[in-house]
Amino acid sequence: MTPKERVIAALEHREPDRIPWGEHSIDYNVYEAILGRPTLVQAKMRETQAYWDGRRDEVVEHYKRDRLDLIRALEMDIVFVGGVPGKGYAPKPMERLDEVTYRDSGGSLYRVSSTTHDLMPYKINTEGYQPPTLEGLQAQIDALDDAPPPTADGSEWELVRHAVAEMGDTHFIMALTGDLSFPGFGATEEDQWVSLLTDPEICAKIAELHGKHLIRGVQVYAQLGVDGIMPAGDLGSSTGLLASPEIYRQMVKPWHIKHAAEAHRHGLYILKHCCGHTWSILDDLADIYDAYESIQGTAGMDIGEMKKCVAGRMTLWGGIWHEHIISGTPADIRADARYAFTTAGPGGGFIMGSTHSLAVDAKPENIWEMKRCRDEWGTYPLDPAKMV
Repeated sequence: MTPKERVIAALEHREPDRIPWGEHSIDYNVYEAILGRPTLVQAKMRETQAYWDGRRDEVVEHYKRDRLDLIRALEMDIVFVGGVPGKGYAPKPMERLDEVTYRDSGGSLYRVSSTTHDLMPYKINTEGYQPPTLEGLQAQIDALDDAPPPTADGSEWELVRHAVAEMGDTHFIMALTGDLSFPGFGATEEDQWVSLLTDPEICAKIAELHGKHLIRGVQVYAQLGVDGIMPAGDLGSSTGLLASPEIYRQMVKPWHIKHAAEAHRHGLYILKHCCGHTWSILDDLADIYDAYESIQGTAGMDIGEMKKCVAGRMTLWGGIWHEHIISGTPADIRADARYAFTTAGPGGGFIMGSTHSLAVDAKPENIWEMKRCRDEWGTYPLDPAKMV
């Protein structure tokens, strides 16, 4: 089988020749360790600085070169891509206050995370915040309804077009898209969650606006020739849903259903990225999506137990603990793979991957061990006796 055929078999709950492997996000350190050269791909603050320096074209060329080279080097089956800043993108640099702190033009403060190396919000200036109104949101929806259909002609789709041209015949090309999570609003995060209860009409209208944007965007990905899309939006924390199942079903699920239906209408698979504890809506997600990725073991999402609930309905993508890839040993990786392969792999409907991503501080030896487990144990029919 080709990698593309392998992934499609898994998505259609057939046993492929071997377990497919893919990730939805890989940070710069993995590229540098595996490929042996520096990169600006997902390079966190270095990538941000490159954009500030007006080096947009250099960054995009690194994505086009290194993303595909890494997929080939690890013999992955899924090529994940997304939009990039358009030609001429050169944002104004933030004001640097010290080694790790920056201030934007609106007075908000940002710091470079010591964990992820990203430039992250630290203290947001909320002065002058204006909440949305029903009238204003409806005006945006009306304008969207009257707008011409979007096209895939812009330079922001340069990376996607390149991946489809270079690897689309052999590999499963998956485009990362926006998503609709819980549609709160407010000047602070606390206000945003409270608004779901105090202003449900406005929140529902926000969901409608975002939902319609998602649906319009599907035709762009279809024009680009990708095989599937991944709406990446978290719904859970480490202990439960971020809001109630009832709010999800009332405000969010109807638009998830329409988004997935539009993807299927255009012949695209739709693979949901969602962190956190989501047991209370697992059946809802299985009714909508072709696959579920980022199955967070530390949040109680046991991939073997999930397989019992969704077998034949939704493909499960994960199994190798994100935390073990960063701080564990090859023995931990083997144990994760053994459990996932034997509980989620039989009958198809399984894609190997991390429980989140190959992130900053991921150990190269553990990534190579993932490949070794797939190569040695992942051939169908799966044989648990060999998984030692």
